[in-house]
Amino acid sequence: MIRVLVADDEQLVRSGLRLILEAAPEITVVGEAADGAEALAEARRLRPDVVLLDVRMPGTDGLAAAPRIVAGGAKVIMLTTFDRDEYVHRALRAGAVGFLLKDTPPRDLAAAVRTVAAGNAMLAPTVTRRLIESFAERGPDRREAARQRLGELTARELEIVREVARGHANAGIARRLGMSEATVKAHVSRALAKLGADNRVQLAILVHDADLS
Repeated sequence: MIRVLVADDEQLVRSGLRLILEAAPEITVVGEAADGAEALAEARRLRPDVVLLDVRMPGTDGLAAAPRIVAGGAKVIMLTTFDRDEYVHRALRAGAVGFLLKDTPPRDLAAAVRTVAAGNAMLAPTVTRRLIESFAERGPDRREAARQRLGELTARELEIVREVARGHANAGIARRLGMSEATVKAHVSRALAKLGADNRVQLAILVHDADLS
């Protein structure tokens, strides 16, 4: 079971997230918190695998609490109603490996928790392109270097990596390309190893650098 802590200052939001996540058979919500300080205390007490952490909360907000929660061993997914670059950048610098908008469909929310729990990064598709554009300053030399690195991949691996760069999770890629989710996961793992990348965000940046997104 994937153990999840939900932190949001609105009780209604916390209750909704709990209902969505506990509908997935492999996920259990072990606790809730109403602000960043409580989230940190509960993360230390409950030792969850994943913490869903609202960006904006009174007192200690999610961005302030994230580094200490990550240091304690939990993986953090930031949640917000605001699609703003500064939040994404600060969340990633704080150690978060996921960033989702609160209007994310229920199935995608559960998929994001599974993805992050498995050690991968997950960004909402609506923010992925702007994020990688802000991190990657393209030029002819950078583009050629990125294309040479991606040239180490097979045609199928490159196809899947490009889907990753568009913000799709493994399940969605599997549906789009007509293959099993396990096969997609294996291709992503091989691509990460070949390219020396740590997570899906780095794959997305490389694809953008190569101007192949």
